[in-house]
Amino acid sequence: MSSKIFLALIITTFVVAASAGNLNQDFEITWGDGRAKILNNGNLLTLSLDKTSGSGFRSRNEYLFGKIDMQLKLVPGNSAGTVTAYYLSSLGDTHDEIDFEFLGNLSGDPYILHTNVFTQGKGNREQQFYLWFDPTKDFHTYSVLWNPQSIIFSVDGTPIREFKNLESKGVSFPKNQAMRIYSSLWNADDWATRGGLVKTDWSQAPFTASYRSFNAQACVWTSSGSSCSSNNPSSSNQAWLKQSLDATGQARIKWVQKNYMIYNYCADTKRFPQGLPPECTLA
Repeated sequence: MSSKIFLALIITTFVVAASAGNLNQDFEITWGDGRAKILNNGNLLTLSLDKTSGSGFRSRNEYLFGKIDMQLKLVPGNSAGTVTAYYLSSLGDTHDEIDFEFLGNLSGDPYILHTNVFTQGKGNREQQFYLWFDPTKDFHTYSVLWNPQSIIFSVDGTPIREFKNLESKGVSFPKNQAMRIYSSLWNADDWATRGGLVKTDWSQAPFTASYRSFNAQACVWTSSGSSCSSNNPSSSNQAWLKQSLDATGQARIKWVQKNYMIYNYCADTKRFPQGLPPECTLA
């Protein structure tokens, strides 16, 4: 199927929605017994973790392709043992998933930003980064651009990772399963900080992460099969469907990966003694 025909099918099957603003309208709290809160008339969402429980939320909509932005401010101080997960995922054993996970650390040490891509239930595509700022001091924008050509992870508009659609060369790519946005704050001190050597200091609890300024230009999965064109979206609203990295974006990814990447599955030959995954050499 040509990319033009594929895009046409997407546009006639899904509604493009540009969503920004009230978090009450876009998200629902899913667990935590009151530890997750939507505040300030829907302008702020907080997740908290204590020794009894963490908390989480999910999007009300499911999406199949989109440009999704969210501002996060991570747990300050000694966050060792905690994980703030922010990701898109479908359901089932053969689910697709696009992950940001923020691994807490001792006060003064950098957070680790952990990324992963699952296709048809298969992950093992981890790349990890330090950030070039303190993500606990202020809000920063974490973005996923997911279209038929690629998945691009960005931080404050700077791309840090790209997973290309290489289906023509036998590599599966998330394109058929709608995904919700999820986030959770939970205790993972068996592995999160220095491989589990540093445990959660519960005297620092409750731990809190904050969210604001959600924006989605996305195709929303609907049971009625309403078309994008029925909403008369402008061509600019659909530009992300064909967006790719330009030369500046490619240079930025190289800069981030040279200076801030601390783990790349595509360089881990010990982990893959039979040969690296095919996308590592094809891309």
